[in-house]
Amino acid sequence: MLDLLLPLSLSAVFGTVVGTLFRLSHLPGRERPLRFPLVGLTAGITAFFLHLVLNAVTGAPVWLLPVLVILQVWLWLGPLGPKVDGPRD
Repeated sequence: MLDLLLPLSLSAVFGTVVGTLFRLSHLPGRERPLRFPLVGLTAGITAFFLHLVLNAVTGAPVWLLPVLVILQVWLWLGPLGPKVDGPRD
């Protein structure tokens, strides 16, 4: 059980940190600052399970997990993220 819980929690924390760093470097969306860490947390958990499946099917290396977390946070907050409209006059 600890073999799954420790990497899951580490990838969730890493996703939260990456989401927070993305918030600090990305200008749109400052009106909802909690969205960035929550998306990072979700991306970290999702990347862990994706890596678990990839590891079972193809024997994916361990270094792929942080790359998956970073890519998912970038995709979910960047190109595939919610569109932020500018202020309306």
